Amino acid sequence: MPALLERHQVVLYLVALVVGGALGLTVPAVGAPAEAAITPVLTALLYVTFLAVPLVEAARSLADLKFLATLAGVNFLLAPAVAWLVTRPVEADGVLLVGLLLVLLAPCVDYVIVFTRLAGGAATRLLAAAPLLLLGQMIALPLYLHLFAGAGDIVAPGPFVDALVWLILLPLGAAVLTQLLRAHRIMAAADALMVPLMMLTLATVVASQIGGVGAQWGRVAAVVPVAAVFAVVMAAVGAVVSRAAGIDVPGRRAVTFSGATRNSLVVLPLALTLPAGYELAPLVVVTQTLTELLLMVAFVRVIPRLVGAKNSRPDMGRERERAA
Repeated sequence: MPALLERHQVVLYLVALVVGGALGLTVPAVGAPAEAAITPVLTALLYVTFLAVPLVEAARSLADLKFLATLAGVNFLLAPAVAWLVTRPVEADGVLLVGLLLVLLAPCVDYVIVFTRLAGGAATRLLAAAPLLLLGQMIALPLYLHLFAGAGDIVAPGPFVDALVWLILLPLGAAVLTQLLRAHRIMAAADALMVPLMMLTLATVVASQIGGVGAQWGRVAAVVPVAAVFAVVMAAVGAVVSRAAGIDVPGRRAVTFSGATRNSLVVLPLALTLPAGYELAPLVVVTQTLTELLLMVAFVRVIPRLVGAKNSRPDMGRERERAA
C-alpha cells in the first residue's frame, strides 16, 4: 500500500487540495477548527518524516560545511535579492508588500523536509540544518524588512520559538525516542502514513484559510504571480548554485526545495499579531501558501527530473534502509 500511495502521490495531493478548498468554501464553520488543527497535524507529519530519517546521521551531517554554506547563501543572500525584485509590482501597496516580504524572506523548516524526502533529496541534511535556518531568519528578517519596507520593528520572536518547540523539538524528540526503543512496528506504520498525513495537512491548511482568501480575492490576487515567480526563480537559483558548489544530487535537490519553499506556517501567527493597518497581511501569507503548495506538488515530480535525472530518488531509499 505505501508503494501504491507513493506512486500516485501527486494526484492524491491535488485531490487533497481540492477537497480542502471545497470544504472550506461550502462549510465556512470548518475554518476555525481546521486552523486549530494545523499545528497538531503538521507535528504528526514531521514526526513520521523524522522517524524515516537516520537521526544520528542527521546530526553528523552538520559537519558538511559546503552544504550548509550553500544553503545559507541561497536562503539569506540570494532569496532576499529575488524577493526584492519580484515584489516591485506591489511596492505601492504597503500591506501587500510587508505580507509578501514577511513570508518570502523566511526559509521553510517544516514541510520542506517532507517534500525533499518525497523527491529523493537529502532530507537528513536539511533536517539537521532546520534549527540553523530558523535562527538565521530570526536575525535576518527584521534587517531585510527594514531595508526593503521600513518595517523591521514588527517582527516578534514568539512564533519562531513556538515553531522550534512544536515543529522541531517535539516531533524530533519523539522520533529519537522511537528509534532508540527500536519500535519497528511503529516505524513501519509511520512510513505507511506519510502520504495520508501529507494529504491531511494540505487539506487542513486549505480548508482553514480559503474562505478568508476568497472574501478578499480582488486585492490578494496580485500575490499569486509574485509567489509563483519567486518559487520558480528560486528553484532554478538553488539548482544552479548547488551544482556550481559541487554538491551531490540529493544535496542539490534539498537546496533547490529549500530555496523555493517558504516558512508560511511559522510566519502566519506573526502576521496575525501585526499592528493595526496590517489586517490583510495574514491573507497575503495564506495566499502565498496556497500558491506554493500547488507548486510543491508539481516540484516533487519535476525537480528529480531536472536535478540529477539519471540518479532518481537515491537519498530516500538509503534513508529508509537505514531507518529500518
